[in-house]
Amino acid sequence: MKFKKTILKNGLRLITAPMKDTNTVTVIVTTGVGSKYETRRTNGISHFLEHMLFKGTKKRPRTKDISGVLDAVGGEYNAFTGKEQTAYFAKVDAKHFDLALDVVSDIYLNSKIDGKEIEKERSVILQEINMYEDTPIAQIGDVFENLLYGDQPAGREIIGTKENVKNLKRADFLKYLRENYTAPNTVVCVAGDLNEKKAIRDIERIFGKMPKKAGGKKLKILERQSAPRVKIKRKYTDQAHLVLGFRARDMFHPDRYALSILANILGGTMSSRLFLSVREKLGLAYYISAGYESYTDSGYVAVKAGVGTEREKVEKAVKVILREIGEVREEGVKKGELQKAKDNLRGKMALTLESSDEIAGFLAGQELAKRKIKTPEEILKQVEKVSAGDIMRVARETFMNKKLNLAVIGPVEDKGYLEKILVL
Repeated sequence: MKFKKTILKNGLRLITAPMKDTNTVTVIVTTGVGSKYETRRTNGISHFLEHMLFKGTKKRPRTKDISGVLDAVGGEYNAFTGKEQTAYFAKVDAKHFDLALDVVSDIYLNSKIDGKEIEKERSVILQEINMYEDTPIAQIGDVFENLLYGDQPAGREIIGTKENVKNLKRADFLKYLRENYTAPNTVVCVAGDLNEKKAIRDIERIFGKMPKKAGGKKLKILERQSAPRVKIKRKYTDQAHLVLGFRARDMFHPDRYALSILANILGGTMSSRLFLSVREKLGLAYYISAGYESYTDSGYVAVKAGVGTEREKVEKAVKVILREIGEVREEGVKKGELQKAKDNLRGKMALTLESSDEIAGFLAGQELAKRKIKTPEEILKQVEKVSAGDIMRVARETFMNKKLNLAVIGPVEDKGYLEKILVL
């Protein structure tokens, strides 16, 4: 993968990645701010602001003026808010690059944040929160992170609370924009069929006037735990959704590669240990998977599953998951199993990075979080270095009772029985 990094005089970082054999181009603009940068009172403002940037600029006063021009050329466009970044992008036929850049830069730099539109959008986001509450398979991850991090920004939901959504003022949004949507805190990436020199020149002209001001700061995360913990969100559902996980390393730690492989071996595929034991052998779950989630200052390895709501089924599923985890920790993994996981990660990366939008997101995300980009080849080289000994060492360092957490959404009335069995 070839790319070029250019730093503008105001500190904005620009990544260009010309691609052969594609007729598309993607423009993505990301800012290094998300819900981890919010206070308790402003929790949800990053996400709310993301919505507002599509509500009109001086050049395109109405939402349909923004969406209409991209719809007219068959473009794909959207935005997303995370805990540590917010991004806006458009993917179009390469001949419409100028249009995509103009629209994405316009909403990022020139949004009006109109007061009347704020009032209308409150209702939209409140409905989004309601939808989220009705989707436990999506919400269980946030319940788990709240169990891990509690009442600090890392433990709060990206979407915010209904109370905050109702009370945020226009002045709050303008202040948040000034403090966080700054040049040194912004990464622009263009990937696909492009004229690289022209793209750099155009982006310098458009973004070069952004203020050279440092972005907002997030609180240092606190992690304190000495024994297994359980959190239940009681809700009438036909399935109990659970996440069982362990605190682990952040995205900068050398063990991140071993942790990714370890999670893959446990539950990354339909032939993984957990899928075969929990679903195929015992029929306890329709979905079950394991993954390694990493942030700039924290991380965890977690198993996610949906099981029957009966006490005996929840209990059995947790016991089987813990048994599989314990076996990996105590017995390690075989050479063939290790290589299979490495090959799986290699194949997934190849499939993921086929299109201009995936390449743009991959490069922008790394630059924003790490200020350093590793190519897929460099990442896979590190993956290949991981040994069976590394997997056992990391498993023993991670899979410990004092790092163990279980979150459940469902009609579970008593968590006492779960606390008793939650032990390795």
